[in-house]
Amino acid sequence: MFLNTLTPKFYVALTGTSSLISGLILIFEWWYFRKYGTSFIEQVSVSHLRPLLGGVDSSSPSSSSTSNGEADSSRQSVSECKVWRNPLNLFRGAEYNRYTWVTGREPLTYYDMNLSAQDHQTFFTCDSDHLRPADAIMQKAWRERNPQARISAAHEALELEDCATAYILLAEEEATTIMEAERLFKQALKAGEGCYRRSQQLQHHGTQYEAQHRRDTNVLVYIKRRLAMCSRKLGRTREAVKMMRDLCVFQLMKEFPLLSMFNIHENLLESLLELQNYADVQAVLAKYDDISLPKSATICYTAALLKARAVSDKFSPEAASRRGLSTAEMNAVEAIHRAVEFNPHVPKYLLEMKSLILPPEHILKRGDSEAIAYAFFHLQHWKRIEGALNLLHCTWEGTFRMIPYPLEKGHLFYPYPICTETADRELLPTVFHEVSVYPKKELPFFILFTAGLCSFTAMLALLTHQFPELMGVFAKAFLSTLFAPLNFIMEKVESILPSSLWHQLTRI
Repeated sequence: MFLNTLTPKFYVALTGTSSLISGLILIFEWWYFRKYGTSFIEQVSVSHLRPLLGGVDSSSPSSSSTSNGEADSSRQSVSECKVWRNPLNLFRGAEYNRYTWVTGREPLTYYDMNLSAQDHQTFFTCDSDHLRPADAIMQKAWRERNPQARISAAHEALELEDCATAYILLAEEEATTIMEAERLFKQALKAGEGCYRRSQQLQHHGTQYEAQHRRDTNVLVYIKRRLAMCSRKLGRTREAVKMMRDLCVFQLMKEFPLLSMFNIHENLLESLLELQNYADVQAVLAKYDDISLPKSATICYTAALLKARAVSDKFSPEAASRRGLSTAEMNAVEAIHRAVEFNPHVPKYLLEMKSLILPPEHILKRGDSEAIAYAFFHLQHWKRIEGALNLLHCTWEGTFRMIPYPLEKGHLFYPYPICTETADRELLPTVFHEVSVYPKKELPFFILFTAGLCSFTAMLALLTHQFPELMGVFAKAFLSTLFAPLNFIMEKVESILPSSLWHQLTRI
């Protein structure tokens, strides 16, 4: 009787409301997945419903105890997700700010600039800065968030004395051209060398003087490295190579751990590739492509480029499929597979399948930020070698057949860290750049389910509105078919049980 009293308007309202609700859920799920990379419903189920239903609580002591192997794996994952300073980072005033003036977009994120502020305080300050007025001003300037306030503080420090760190700040942030930045860095070099010589004579007089000498060493290395980069940008590449070689020797002589953070050898590799001095590139790789040293996309892909250079001009995928790969071609393909396993995001930028943006000031090794920083400076070197990009195009995807489960087990490197996407979203401007994700995540079940439910109910609402009588017949037939098994069971029960007993049960 209830079904017979329902009108077609009820079915239209029911299906329309169901379609609207499922559509809203679909939109929210899709937005949450694009922003955080996971399903909101699945996350709530795992985090809140599983403990209520008797699942294992991840915070319990029994589940938190792990084996030594698992602990080593987690420590490796943490170390691989460490954010590094970009060795080839651009100048804020002369390059990043000019991009902002032209496009109106901010190429650097707040997180990236905050990391740079921390680096500057580590490199350019020490505990005894309060004893010297100019250094005390600069110590506050490096903590200042407002760029104009930092620049004003640097000018104030220069009014007191020739302060090397003040010149650095002006060269990085106020100079609008590379030539102007180079001029300021040369003034910083003159002031920095004087401070370095004075602190070198006093470094053994106490811990305070030793810390000051360490700071002056960091300042001097930073200035020389940026001067070498200015020479490289202004076309004086041989001069830049000479300065970078001297810095690499200086870095090996000094035992200060902060000097290794500059990764000057990566600047040297890029400049040598510009000179097409491939023999010296191979020599640098032989020194730094060591199993005990942390790898980078620059090292892995430069090694692959050199091996591809030997065979790429004559490589043909059709000929290789007929006769097989030669030894040199096999070595080149293996080097490409090794590079792609280390950072799988790079090939899409080198092959121009994905648009480039300005590289950030910090990168995450094996992440999208490192891929952008590498391709931004090295794409021209791959294009210069005939057939190198063709060889990369034909072979790079073969890497993924060797590592079907990259988050669980790697081939030549540790498993791919799962934290890269989160860190890259903090480092890269996601407003106009789509962060590359590896391995590619499939759409969660609940997004597919709600999409299907929304489409199905919307179709039912439309059909019910257009053909109310026909859909009413279909609805009644569907409900009758749905309840047919229950009616059959009820009839069987009535035929088996005595009528008096069945009467009492129905009364109950």
